[in-house]
Amino acid sequence: MMMTFDYLWLLPLAVILPIAIVWLLARADRQRRARFARLGEPEIVQRLLPPNAMRSMRWRAARLATAGALVGIGISGPRWGTEQTIIRARGIDMVFALDASLSMLATDDKPNRLTRMKQEVRRLRAMSAGDRVGVIAFAGRSYVLSPLTIDAGALDLFLDNLDPSVVGQAGSSLAKAIRQGTDLLLLTRTGADRALVIMSDGEAFEDIQDVVAEARRAAQQGISIVTVGFGTTAGSTIPIKEGNTNTLKRDDSGQIVVTQYHPEFLKAAADAARGTFIDASLSDKATRVRAALASLRRQQRVASAGETKTPRYQWFLFPAMLLLVLDTLLAERRGKRKPTAAVTAALTPAVTAASAAVLLFLAGCAAQTGSAAAARAFHAKQYSQAAAMYRKVIDQGDHTGPTLYNYGTSLLAGDSLTQATEVLDRAAESKDPEVRYRSLFNLGLAHLKRGLAAPQQQADEPLDAALAAYKKVLLLRSADLDAKWNYELALRKKQQGGGGGGGGSGQSNPSPSPQAQAPKPSGGLGQRQAEQLLGSAAREERDVQAKRQRQSRVEPPPGGKDW
Repeated sequence: MMMTFDYLWLLPLAVILPIAIVWLLARADRQRRARFARLGEPEIVQRLLPPNAMRSMRWRAARLATAGALVGIGISGPRWGTEQTIIRARGIDMVFALDASLSMLATDDKPNRLTRMKQEVRRLRAMSAGDRVGVIAFAGRSYVLSPLTIDAGALDLFLDNLDPSVVGQAGSSLAKAIRQGTDLLLLTRTGADRALVIMSDGEAFEDIQDVVAEARRAAQQGISIVTVGFGTTAGSTIPIKEGNTNTLKRDDSGQIVVTQYHPEFLKAAADAARGTFIDASLSDKATRVRAALASLRRQQRVASAGETKTPRYQWFLFPAMLLLVLDTLLAERRGKRKPTAAVTAALTPAVTAASAAVLLFLAGCAAQTGSAAAARAFHAKQYSQAAAMYRKVIDQGDHTGPTLYNYGTSLLAGDSLTQATEVLDRAAESKDPEVRYRSLFNLGLAHLKRGLAAPQQQADEPLDAALAAYKKVLLLRSADLDAKWNYELALRKKQQGGGGGGGGSGQSNPSPSPQAQAPKPSGGLGQRQAEQLLGSAAREERDVQAKRQRQSRVEPPPGGKDW
Protein backbone atom coordinates (compact mmCIF):
# COMPACT_ATOMS: atom_id res chain seq x y z
CA MET A 1 0.00 0.00 0.00
CA MET A 2 1.71 3.15 -1.20
CA MET A 3 1.37 6.40 0.75
CA THR A 4 1.37 9.78 -0.96
CA PHE A 5 1.37 13.31 0.44
CA ASP A 6 -0.49 16.42 -0.70
CA TYR A 7 2.20 18.72 0.68
CA LEU A 8 5.39 16.72 0.53
CA TRP A 9 7.47 19.82 1.29
CA LEU A 10 5.90 19.92 4.79
CA LEU A 11 6.93 16.35 5.61
CA PRO A 12 10.37 17.37 7.04
CA LEU A 13 8.41 18.95 9.92
CA ALA A 14 7.84 15.39 11.18
CA VAL A 15 11.58 15.39 12.05
CA ILE A 16 12.15 19.09 12.77
CA LEU A 17 9.30 19.48 15.29
CA PRO A 18 10.34 16.58 17.60
CA ILE A 19 13.96 17.77 17.60
CA ALA A 20 12.90 21.35 18.37
CA ILE A 21 10.54 20.21 21.16
CA VAL A 22 13.19 18.04 22.83
CA TRP A 23 15.76 20.85 22.64
CA LEU A 24 13.37 23.44 24.09
CA LEU A 25 12.29 21.16 26.96
CA ALA A 26 15.90 20.26 27.80
CA ARG A 27 16.84 23.95 27.79
CA ALA A 28 13.86 24.84 30.00
CA ASP A 29 14.74 22.01 32.42
CA ARG A 30 18.33 23.24 32.74
CA GLN A 31 17.19 26.80 33.41
CA ARG A 32 14.64 25.63 36.01
CA ARG A 33 17.20 23.55 37.89
CA ALA A 34 19.61 26.48 37.82
CA ARG A 35 16.99 28.75 39.40
CA PHE A 36 16.25 26.18 42.12
CA ALA A 37 19.97 25.84 42.84
CA ARG A 38 20.21 29.57 43.50
CA LEU A 39 17.53 29.31 46.22
CA GLY A 40 19.71 27.25 48.53
CA GLU A 41 20.71 23.69 49.32
CA PRO A 42 18.99 21.17 46.98
CA GLU A 43 17.77 18.99 49.90
CA ILE A 44 16.11 21.94 51.61
CA VAL A 45 14.66 23.35 48.36
CA GLN A 46 13.09 19.98 47.43
CA ARG A 47 11.18 19.96 50.76
CA LEU A 48 9.64 23.33 49.93
CA LEU A 49 8.62 22.47 46.31
CA PRO A 50 5.67 20.36 45.10
CA PRO A 51 6.51 16.63 44.74
CA ASN A 52 6.60 16.74 40.94
CA ALA A 53 8.57 19.98 40.56
CA MET A 54 11.92 18.18 40.26
CA ARG A 55 10.53 15.26 38.25
CA SER A 56 12.50 14.20 35.14
CA MET A 57 11.31 15.67 31.81
CA ARG A 58 12.07 12.54 29.79
CA TRP A 59 8.51 11.20 29.58
CA ARG A 60 7.06 14.62 28.83
CA ALA A 61 9.67 15.12 26.09
CA ALA A 62 8.73 11.73 24.62
CA ARG A 63 5.01 12.59 24.62
CA LEU A 64 5.42 16.02 23.07
CA ALA A 65 8.04 14.84 20.56
CA THR A 66 5.71 12.07 19.42
CA ALA A 67 2.85 14.58 19.12
CA GLY A 68 5.09 16.88 17.08
CA ALA A 69 6.04 14.06 14.72
CA LEU A 70 2.38 13.11 14.24
CA VAL A 71 1.42 16.75 13.57
CA GLY A 72 4.22 17.03 11.00
CA ILE A 73 2.95 13.96 9.14
CA GLY A 74 -0.71 15.00 9.44
CA ILE A 75 -0.33 18.51 8.00
CA SER A 76 1.63 17.15 5.02
CA GLY A 77 -1.59 15.49 3.79
CA PRO A 78 -0.97 11.71 3.85
CA ARG A 79 -3.15 9.56 1.57
CA TRP A 80 -3.48 5.82 1.02
CA GLY A 81 -6.19 3.45 -0.08
CA THR A 82 -8.70 4.46 -2.73
CA GLU A 83 -12.15 5.97 -2.80
CA GLN A 84 -14.39 6.23 -5.84
CA THR A 85 -15.92 9.53 -6.88
CA ILE A 86 -19.36 9.19 -8.42
CA ILE A 87 -20.85 11.98 -10.52
CA ARG A 88 -24.32 12.34 -11.98
CA ALA A 89 -24.53 13.72 -15.49
CA ARG A 90 -26.91 13.86 -18.42
CA GLY A 91 -25.83 12.64 -21.83
CA ILE A 92 -26.71 11.11 -25.18
CA ASP A 93 -25.66 7.90 -26.95
CA MET A 94 -22.95 8.74 -29.47
CA VAL A 95 -20.83 6.63 -31.82
CA PHE A 96 -17.63 7.91 -33.37
CA ALA A 97 -16.96 6.49 -36.85
CA LEU A 98 -13.27 7.27 -37.35
CA ASP A 99 -11.46 6.98 -40.66
CA ALA A 100 -8.38 4.76 -40.19
CA SER A 101 -7.38 4.44 -43.85
CA LEU A 102 -3.86 5.15 -45.08
CA SER A 103 -4.95 8.52 -46.50
CA MET A 104 -5.40 9.78 -42.92
CA LEU A 105 -1.60 9.71 -42.55
CA ALA A 106 -1.32 12.58 -45.06
CA THR A 107 0.43 15.63 -43.62
CA ASP A 108 -1.64 18.45 -45.15
CA ASP A 109 -3.36 18.74 -41.73
CA LYS A 110 -0.44 19.05 -39.30
CA PRO A 111 1.01 16.84 -37.96
CA ASN A 112 -1.25 14.53 -39.96
CA ARG A 113 -4.99 14.01 -40.48
CA LEU A 114 -5.20 11.04 -38.10
CA THR A 115 -3.55 12.87 -35.20
CA ARG A 116 -5.72 15.94 -35.72
CA MET A 117 -8.81 13.73 -35.72
CA LYS A 118 -7.78 12.10 -32.42
CA GLN A 119 -7.24 15.53 -30.86
CA GLU A 120 -10.74 16.65 -31.81
CA VAL A 121 -12.26 13.41 -30.45
CA ARG A 122 -10.51 13.89 -27.11
CA ARG A 123 -11.67 17.51 -26.88
CA LEU A 124 -15.23 16.46 -27.66
CA ARG A 125 -15.09 13.69 -25.03
CA ALA A 126 -13.93 16.24 -22.44
CA MET A 127 -17.04 18.33 -23.21
CA SER A 128 -19.35 15.29 -23.05
CA ALA A 129 -18.61 13.57 -19.73
CA GLY A 130 -22.16 12.22 -19.42
CA ASP A 131 -22.39 10.76 -22.93
CA ARG A 132 -22.28 7.02 -23.57
CA VAL A 133 -19.79 6.59 -26.41
CA GLY A 134 -18.88 3.81 -28.85
CA VAL A 135 -16.01 3.78 -31.35
CA ILE A 136 -15.87 2.36 -34.89
CA ALA A 137 -12.75 2.38 -37.05
CA PHE A 138 -13.28 2.09 -40.79
CA ALA A 139 -11.33 1.86 -44.01
CA GLY A 140 -12.35 -0.67 -46.69
CA ARG A 141 -14.63 -2.15 -44.02
CA SER A 142 -15.70 -1.04 -40.55
CA TYR A 143 -14.63 -2.53 -37.25
CA VAL A 144 -16.18 -2.04 -33.78
CA LEU A 145 -13.46 -1.03 -31.34
CA SER A 146 -15.76 -0.38 -28.38
CA PRO A 147 -19.50 -0.71 -27.75
CA LEU A 148 -21.37 2.10 -26.02
CA THR A 149 -19.72 2.81 -22.67
CA ILE A 150 -18.97 5.61 -20.21
CA ASP A 151 -15.52 4.17 -19.45
CA ALA A 152 -13.33 7.09 -20.56
CA GLY A 153 -10.13 5.16 -19.79
CA ALA A 154 -11.03 2.34 -22.19
CA LEU A 155 -12.00 4.80 -24.93
CA ASP A 156 -8.69 6.64 -24.56
CA LEU A 157 -6.87 3.30 -24.76
CA PHE A 158 -8.49 2.37 -28.07
CA LEU A 159 -8.01 5.89 -29.41
CA ASP A 160 -4.30 5.84 -28.60
CA ASN A 161 -3.84 2.64 -30.60
CA LEU A 162 -5.97 3.66 -33.59
CA ASP A 163 -3.96 3.46 -36.82
CA PRO A 164 -4.40 1.93 -40.32
CA SER A 165 -3.28 -1.51 -39.06
CA VAL A 166 -6.42 -1.86 -36.92
CA VAL A 167 -8.74 -2.39 -39.91
CA GLY A 168 -7.99 -5.41 -42.04
CA GLN A 169 -9.07 -4.12 -45.47
CA ALA A 170 -7.53 -1.07 -47.13
CA GLY A 171 -9.50 1.60 -48.96
CA SER A 172 -12.34 3.79 -47.71
CA SER A 173 -16.05 2.97 -47.38
CA LEU A 174 -18.27 5.53 -45.69
CA ALA A 175 -21.43 3.53 -46.41
CA LYS A 176 -20.25 0.55 -44.34
CA ALA A 177 -19.25 2.81 -41.47
CA ILE A 178 -22.66 4.51 -41.41
CA ARG A 179 -24.44 1.14 -41.56
CA GLN A 180 -22.47 -0.36 -38.68
CA GLY A 181 -22.66 2.83 -36.61
CA THR A 182 -26.44 2.79 -37.02
CA ASP A 183 -26.65 -0.88 -36.02
CA LEU A 184 -24.45 -0.29 -32.97
CA LEU A 185 -26.65 2.56 -31.76
CA LEU A 186 -29.79 0.47 -32.22
CA LEU A 187 -28.46 -2.49 -30.19
CA THR A 188 -29.60 -1.11 -26.84
CA ARG A 189 -32.75 0.64 -25.72
CA THR A 190 -32.22 4.04 -24.17
CA GLY A 191 -34.15 7.12 -23.15
CA ALA A 192 -31.55 9.40 -24.73
CA ASP A 193 -31.24 10.52 -28.34
CA ARG A 194 -28.64 8.92 -30.59
CA ALA A 195 -25.94 10.52 -32.73
CA LEU A 196 -23.37 9.25 -35.22
CA VAL A 197 -20.28 11.44 -35.65
CA ILE A 198 -18.26 10.59 -38.78
CA MET A 199 -14.72 11.95 -39.02
CA SER A 200 -12.92 11.41 -42.31
CA ASP A 201 -11.11 13.05 -45.22
CA GLY A 202 -14.07 12.01 -47.39
CA GLU A 203 -11.94 10.13 -49.92
CA ALA A 204 -14.30 7.20 -50.44
CA PHE A 205 -14.01 4.77 -53.38
CA GLU A 206 -17.68 3.86 -53.73
CA ASP A 207 -20.90 5.11 -55.25
CA ILE A 208 -22.08 8.26 -53.49
CA GLN A 209 -25.66 6.93 -53.71
CA ASP A 210 -24.70 4.08 -51.37
CA VAL A 211 -23.54 6.63 -48.80
CA VAL A 212 -26.75 8.66 -49.21
CA ALA A 213 -28.92 5.54 -48.83
CA GLU A 214 -27.24 4.52 -45.55
CA ALA A 215 -27.49 8.08 -44.21
CA ARG A 216 -31.22 8.17 -44.98
CA ARG A 217 -31.68 4.82 -43.22
CA ALA A 218 -29.95 6.24 -40.13
CA ALA A 219 -32.20 9.30 -40.16
CA GLN A 220 -35.29 7.10 -40.40
CA GLN A 221 -34.15 5.35 -37.22
CA GLY A 222 -33.98 8.72 -35.41
CA ILE A 223 -30.18 8.98 -35.48
CA SER A 224 -28.58 12.41 -35.91
CA ILE A 225 -25.54 12.46 -38.19
CA VAL A 226 -22.65 14.92 -37.97
CA THR A 227 -19.85 14.65 -40.54
CA VAL A 228 -16.46 16.28 -39.92
CA GLY A 229 -13.83 16.77 -42.61
CA PHE A 230 -10.03 16.69 -42.38
CA GLY A 231 -7.35 17.55 -44.94
CA THR A 232 -7.15 20.00 -47.84
CA THR A 233 -8.44 19.93 -51.41
CA ALA A 234 -4.87 20.50 -52.63
CA GLY A 235 -3.98 17.17 -51.07
CA SER A 236 -0.74 15.65 -49.86
CA THR A 237 1.44 12.58 -50.23
CA ILE A 238 1.15 9.68 -47.78
CA PRO A 239 4.33 8.86 -45.81
CA ILE A 240 4.58 5.18 -44.87
CA LYS A 241 7.19 3.08 -43.16
CA GLU A 242 8.60 0.00 -44.89
CA GLY A 243 10.97 -1.87 -42.64
CA ASN A 244 13.42 0.67 -41.24
CA THR A 245 12.96 3.19 -44.02
CA ASN A 246 10.39 5.91 -44.60
CA THR A 247 8.92 6.24 -48.08
CA LEU A 248 5.86 7.57 -49.88
CA LYS A 249 2.78 5.58 -50.82
CA ARG A 250 2.69 4.55 -54.51
CA ASP A 251 -0.13 3.10 -56.61
CA ASP A 252 -0.01 -0.08 -58.71
CA SER A 253 1.68 1.77 -61.58
CA GLY A 254 4.45 3.07 -59.35
CA GLN A 255 3.23 6.67 -59.22
CA ILE A 256 3.33 8.57 -55.92
CA VAL A 257 -0.19 8.83 -54.50
CA VAL A 258 -1.59 12.28 -53.71
CA THR A 259 -4.65 12.04 -51.46
CA GLN A 260 -7.16 14.89 -51.42
CA TYR A 261 -9.97 16.01 -49.16
CA HIS A 262 -13.39 15.27 -50.73
CA PRO A 263 -16.16 17.16 -48.96
CA GLU A 264 -18.88 16.02 -51.37
CA PHE A 265 -19.25 12.58 -49.75
CA LEU A 266 -19.42 13.98 -46.21
CA LYS A 267 -21.80 16.76 -47.21
CA ALA A 268 -24.07 14.36 -49.09
CA ALA A 269 -24.32 12.07 -46.03
CA ALA A 270 -25.16 14.98 -43.73
CA ASP A 271 -27.74 16.44 -46.13
CA ALA A 272 -29.44 13.06 -46.68
CA ALA A 273 -29.85 12.60 -42.91
CA ARG A 274 -30.77 16.27 -42.34
CA GLY A 275 -27.69 16.48 -40.13
CA THR A 276 -24.68 18.78 -39.87
CA PHE A 277 -21.59 18.98 -42.08
CA ILE A 278 -18.43 20.59 -40.60
CA ASP A 279 -15.92 21.47 -43.28
CA ALA A 280 -12.22 20.71 -42.86
CA SER A 281 -11.32 24.40 -43.20
CA LEU A 282 -13.26 25.33 -40.05
CA SER A 283 -11.48 25.61 -36.71
CA ASP A 284 -12.55 24.30 -33.30
CA LYS A 285 -14.41 21.32 -34.76
CA ALA A 286 -15.16 19.73 -31.36
CA THR A 287 -17.10 22.80 -30.20
CA ARG A 288 -19.05 22.86 -33.47
CA VAL A 289 -19.98 19.18 -33.10
CA ARG A 290 -21.11 19.78 -29.54
CA ALA A 291 -23.23 22.72 -30.66
CA ALA A 292 -24.83 20.60 -33.40
CA LEU A 293 -25.84 17.99 -30.81
CA ALA A 294 -26.95 20.47 -28.14
CA SER A 295 -30.66 20.06 -28.90
CA LEU A 296 -30.72 16.27 -28.46
CA ARG A 297 -32.58 14.71 -25.53
CA ARG A 298 -30.28 13.56 -22.74
CA GLN A 299 -30.63 10.85 -20.13
CA GLN A 300 -29.55 10.99 -16.49
CA ARG A 301 -26.59 8.70 -15.82
CA VAL A 302 -24.39 7.85 -12.91
CA ALA A 303 -20.74 7.84 -13.95
CA SER A 304 -17.49 7.28 -12.14
CA ALA A 305 -15.12 10.24 -12.05
CA GLY A 306 -12.27 7.91 -11.14
CA GLU A 307 -10.66 6.84 -7.89
CA THR A 308 -8.43 8.94 -5.68
CA LYS A 309 -6.38 8.08 -2.64
CA THR A 310 -8.25 8.61 0.61
CA PRO A 311 -7.02 11.44 2.92
CA ARG A 312 -5.71 9.99 6.18
CA TYR A 313 -4.50 13.11 8.06
CA GLN A 314 -6.97 12.45 10.90
CA TRP A 315 -5.16 9.22 11.74
CA PHE A 316 -2.17 11.36 12.83
CA LEU A 317 -3.75 14.57 14.12
CA PHE A 318 -6.22 12.79 16.43
CA PRO A 319 -3.52 10.82 18.37
CA ALA A 320 -1.41 14.00 18.51
CA MET A 321 -4.35 15.85 20.07
CA LEU A 322 -4.83 13.06 22.65
CA LEU A 323 -1.15 13.24 23.60
CA LEU A 324 -1.39 17.01 24.08
CA VAL A 325 -4.51 16.61 26.24
CA LEU A 326 -2.76 13.90 28.27
CA ASP A 327 0.30 16.13 28.74
CA THR A 328 -1.92 18.99 29.92
CA LEU A 329 -3.67 16.78 32.48
CA LEU A 330 -0.40 15.36 33.82
CA ALA A 331 1.16 18.81 34.04
CA GLU A 332 -1.71 19.99 36.26
CA ARG A 333 -1.22 17.16 38.77
CA ARG A 334 0.55 17.92 42.05
CA GLY A 335 2.29 14.96 43.59
CA LYS A 336 0.03 11.97 44.13
CA ARG A 337 -3.17 13.89 44.57
CA LYS A 338 -6.28 12.29 43.14
CA PRO A 339 -7.74 13.90 40.03
CA THR A 340 -10.27 16.58 40.86
CA ALA A 341 -13.83 16.68 39.52
CA ALA A 342 -12.63 19.10 36.84
CA VAL A 343 -10.01 16.62 35.70
CA THR A 344 -12.56 13.79 35.62
CA ALA A 345 -14.90 15.96 33.59
CA ALA A 346 -12.09 16.72 31.18
CA LEU A 347 -11.44 13.03 30.73
CA THR A 348 -15.08 12.29 29.88
CA PRO A 349 -14.96 13.66 26.25
CA ALA A 350 -11.81 11.64 25.61
CA VAL A 351 -13.52 8.46 26.89
CA THR A 352 -16.58 9.20 24.75
CA ALA A 353 -14.41 9.70 21.65
CA ALA A 354 -12.55 6.46 22.35
CA SER A 355 -15.88 4.62 22.69
CA ALA A 356 -17.03 5.98 19.35
CA ALA A 357 -13.77 4.85 17.75
CA VAL A 358 -14.29 1.34 19.18
CA LEU A 359 -17.83 1.21 17.77
CA LEU A 360 -16.56 2.21 14.32
CA PHE A 361 -13.88 -0.48 14.54
CA LEU A 362 -16.47 -3.10 15.50
CA ALA A 363 -18.66 -2.02 12.53
CA GLY A 364 -15.69 -2.51 10.21
CA CYS A 365 -15.06 -5.95 11.74
CA ALA A 366 -18.71 -6.86 11.06
CA ALA A 367 -18.31 -5.96 7.39
CA GLN A 368 -15.13 -8.06 7.19
CA THR A 369 -16.97 -10.97 8.85
CA GLY A 370 -19.76 -10.72 6.24
CA SER A 371 -17.22 -10.87 3.40
CA ALA A 372 -15.51 -13.88 4.96
CA ALA A 373 -18.82 -15.72 5.32
CA ALA A 374 -19.69 -14.93 1.71
CA ALA A 375 -16.31 -16.27 0.59
CA ARG A 376 -16.88 -19.52 2.48
CA ALA A 377 -20.29 -19.88 0.83
CA PHE A 378 -18.73 -19.32 -2.60
CA HIS A 379 -16.04 -21.97 -2.05
CA ALA A 380 -18.79 -24.34 -0.90
CA LYS A 381 -20.42 -23.70 -4.33
CA GLN A 382 -23.43 -22.06 -2.71
CA TYR A 383 -23.32 -19.26 -5.25
CA SER A 384 -26.78 -17.78 -4.67
CA GLN A 385 -26.13 -17.59 -0.93
CA ALA A 386 -22.71 -16.02 -1.53
CA ALA A 387 -24.23 -13.42 -3.86
CA ALA A 388 -26.87 -12.54 -1.26
CA MET A 389 -24.18 -12.12 1.40
CA TYR A 390 -22.05 -9.89 -0.81
CA ARG A 391 -25.18 -7.87 -1.65
CA LYS A 392 -25.70 -7.34 2.09
CA VAL A 393 -22.07 -6.21 2.53
CA ILE A 394 -22.51 -3.71 -0.31
CA ASP A 395 -25.76 -2.43 1.20
CA GLN A 396 -23.84 -1.78 4.41
CA GLY A 397 -21.65 0.68 2.52
CA ASP A 398 -18.75 -1.37 1.11
CA HIS A 399 -18.59 -0.28 -2.55
CA THR A 400 -14.92 -1.11 -3.11
CA GLY A 401 -13.72 -2.77 -6.30
CA PRO A 402 -12.88 -6.19 -4.75
CA THR A 403 -16.33 -6.46 -3.13
CA LEU A 404 -18.12 -5.56 -6.37
CA TYR A 405 -15.92 -8.06 -8.24
CA ASN A 406 -16.72 -10.81 -5.72
CA TYR A 407 -20.45 -10.04 -5.92
CA GLY A 408 -20.42 -10.06 -9.73
CA THR A 409 -18.38 -13.28 -9.83
CA SER A 410 -20.85 -14.98 -7.48
CA LEU A 411 -23.73 -13.93 -9.74
CA LEU A 412 -21.81 -15.20 -12.77
CA ALA A 413 -21.15 -18.56 -11.11
CA GLY A 414 -24.87 -18.79 -10.29
CA ASP A 415 -25.77 -18.05 -13.95
CA SER A 416 -27.43 -14.70 -13.12
CA LEU A 417 -25.76 -13.32 -16.21
CA THR A 418 -27.67 -10.07 -16.67
CA GLN A 419 -27.10 -8.97 -13.07
CA ALA A 420 -23.48 -10.14 -13.24
CA THR A 421 -22.74 -7.95 -16.29
CA GLU A 422 -24.12 -4.86 -14.55
CA VAL A 423 -22.07 -5.42 -11.38
CA LEU A 424 -18.85 -6.45 -13.15
CA ASP A 425 -19.14 -3.44 -15.44
CA ARG A 426 -19.05 -1.23 -12.33
CA ALA A 427 -16.16 -3.22 -10.84
CA ALA A 428 -14.20 -2.84 -14.10
CA GLU A 429 -14.03 0.91 -13.50
CA SER A 430 -11.61 0.31 -10.60
CA LYS A 431 -8.16 1.85 -10.91
CA ASP A 432 -6.61 -1.20 -9.23
CA PRO A 433 -5.08 -3.07 -12.20
CA GLU A 434 -5.71 -6.53 -10.70
CA VAL A 435 -9.37 -5.82 -9.90
CA ARG A 436 -9.88 -4.19 -13.31
CA TYR A 437 -8.28 -7.13 -15.14
CA ARG A 438 -10.31 -9.80 -13.29
CA SER A 439 -13.55 -7.82 -13.59
CA LEU A 440 -13.08 -7.30 -17.34
CA PHE A 441 -12.30 -10.99 -17.84
CA ASN A 442 -15.43 -12.16 -16.04
CA LEU A 443 -17.50 -9.40 -17.68
CA GLY A 444 -16.43 -10.78 -21.05
CA LEU A 445 -17.24 -14.30 -19.88
CA ALA A 446 -20.75 -13.25 -18.83
CA HIS A 447 -21.41 -11.62 -22.21
CA LEU A 448 -19.91 -14.65 -23.99
CA LYS A 449 -22.20 -17.07 -22.12
CA ARG A 450 -25.19 -14.92 -23.05
CA GLY A 451 -24.08 -14.89 -26.70
CA LEU A 452 -23.55 -18.66 -26.83
CA ALA A 453 -26.97 -19.29 -25.29
CA ALA A 454 -28.91 -16.70 -27.31
CA PRO A 455 -30.73 -17.45 -30.57
CA GLN A 456 -28.73 -16.69 -33.69
CA GLN A 457 -30.54 -13.45 -34.48
CA GLN A 458 -30.06 -12.11 -30.93
CA ALA A 459 -26.45 -13.13 -30.33
CA ASP A 460 -24.68 -10.16 -31.95
CA GLU A 461 -25.10 -7.72 -29.04
CA PRO A 462 -23.65 -9.91 -26.24
CA LEU A 463 -20.91 -11.23 -28.55
CA ASP A 464 -19.86 -7.68 -29.49
CA ALA A 465 -19.76 -6.81 -25.80
CA ALA A 466 -17.64 -9.93 -25.09
CA LEU A 467 -15.21 -9.00 -27.86
CA ALA A 468 -14.87 -5.47 -26.50
CA ALA A 469 -14.24 -6.75 -22.94
CA TYR A 470 -11.57 -9.23 -24.03
CA LYS A 471 -9.85 -6.59 -26.15
CA LYS A 472 -9.42 -4.56 -22.97
CA VAL A 473 -8.11 -7.66 -21.16
CA LEU A 474 -5.55 -8.27 -23.92
CA LEU A 475 -4.43 -4.66 -23.79
CA LEU A 476 -3.84 -5.09 -20.06
CA ARG A 477 -2.21 -8.54 -20.33
CA SER A 478 -1.33 -9.49 -23.86
CA ALA A 479 -0.07 -12.99 -22.89
CA ASP A 480 -3.36 -14.16 -21.36
CA LEU A 481 -4.11 -17.36 -23.32
CA ASP A 482 -7.59 -17.79 -21.78
CA ALA A 483 -8.58 -14.30 -22.89
CA LYS A 484 -7.28 -14.99 -26.41
CA TRP A 485 -9.23 -18.26 -26.54
CA ASN A 486 -12.47 -16.65 -25.40
CA TYR A 487 -11.96 -13.75 -27.82
CA GLU A 488 -11.54 -16.21 -30.71
CA LEU A 489 -14.56 -18.21 -29.53
CA ALA A 490 -16.78 -15.11 -29.50
CA LEU A 491 -15.47 -14.09 -32.91
CA ARG A 492 -16.13 -17.51 -34.45
CA LYS A 493 -19.62 -17.68 -32.99
CA LYS A 494 -20.37 -14.21 -34.40
CA GLN A 495 -19.11 -15.16 -37.86
CA GLN A 496 -21.05 -18.39 -37.87
CA GLY A 497 -24.15 -16.35 -37.07
CA GLY A 498 -23.47 -13.97 -39.95
CA GLY A 499 -22.97 -10.90 -37.72
CA GLY A 500 -20.96 -8.04 -39.19
CA GLY A 501 -18.27 -5.80 -37.82
CA GLY A 502 -16.32 -8.27 -35.68
CA GLY A 503 -13.43 -8.50 -38.11
CA GLY A 504 -11.35 -11.50 -39.14
CA SER A 505 -12.22 -15.18 -39.33
CA GLY A 506 -10.77 -18.50 -38.27
CA GLN A 507 -11.25 -22.23 -38.52
CA SER A 508 -14.30 -23.39 -36.59
CA ASN A 509 -13.80 -25.46 -33.49
CA PRO A 510 -16.19 -28.42 -33.28
CA SER A 511 -16.57 -28.23 -29.49
CA PRO A 512 -15.31 -24.95 -28.10
CA SER A 513 -15.95 -23.96 -24.51
CA PRO A 514 -15.30 -20.64 -22.77
CA GLN A 515 -12.38 -20.47 -20.38
CA ALA A 516 -13.33 -18.89 -17.04
CA GLN A 517 -11.10 -16.67 -14.98
CA ALA A 518 -10.62 -18.47 -11.66
CA PRO A 519 -12.51 -16.26 -9.20
CA LYS A 520 -11.14 -15.35 -5.80
CA PRO A 521 -14.14 -14.08 -3.86
CA SER A 522 -12.26 -13.73 -0.60
CA GLY A 523 -11.15 -10.27 -1.71
CA GLY A 524 -7.45 -11.09 -1.30
CA LEU A 525 -6.52 -10.74 -4.98
CA GLY A 526 -2.99 -11.69 -3.95
CA GLN A 527 -1.54 -12.75 -7.29
CA ARG A 528 1.44 -10.72 -8.48
CA GLN A 529 0.37 -8.09 -10.97
CA ALA A 530 1.94 -8.67 -14.36
CA GLU A 531 2.99 -5.23 -15.55
CA GLN A 532 2.56 -4.95 -19.33
CA LEU A 533 3.69 -1.95 -21.32
CA LEU A 534 0.76 -0.51 -23.23
CA GLY A 535 2.68 -0.34 -26.49
CA SER A 536 3.68 -3.99 -26.24
CA ALA A 537 0.09 -5.00 -25.51
CA ALA A 538 -1.17 -3.02 -28.47
CA ARG A 539 1.36 -4.69 -30.77
CA GLU A 540 0.32 -8.10 -29.50
CA GLU A 541 -3.34 -7.28 -30.21
CA ARG A 542 -2.46 -6.18 -33.75
CA ASP A 543 -0.52 -9.44 -34.24
CA VAL A 544 -3.65 -11.40 -33.32
CA GLN A 545 -5.67 -9.41 -35.84
CA ALA A 546 -3.02 -9.89 -38.55
CA LYS A 547 -3.07 -13.66 -38.00
CA ARG A 548 -6.84 -13.74 -38.52
CA GLN A 549 -6.49 -11.60 -41.64
CA ARG A 550 -3.94 -14.00 -43.15
CA GLN A 551 -6.30 -16.92 -42.52
CA SER A 552 -9.14 -15.17 -44.34
CA ARG A 553 -8.28 -13.45 -47.61
CA VAL A 554 -10.31 -10.31 -48.17
CA GLU A 555 -11.24 -8.83 -51.52
CA PRO A 556 -9.08 -5.96 -52.79
CA PRO A 557 -10.59 -2.46 -52.58
CA PRO A 558 -12.49 -1.10 -55.61
CA GLY A 559 -10.26 -0.02 -58.47
CA GLY A 560 -7.16 -1.21 -56.64
CA LYS A 561 -7.09 1.98 -54.54
CA ASP A 562 -5.87 0.88 -51.15
CA TRP A 563 -5.57 4.19 -49.37
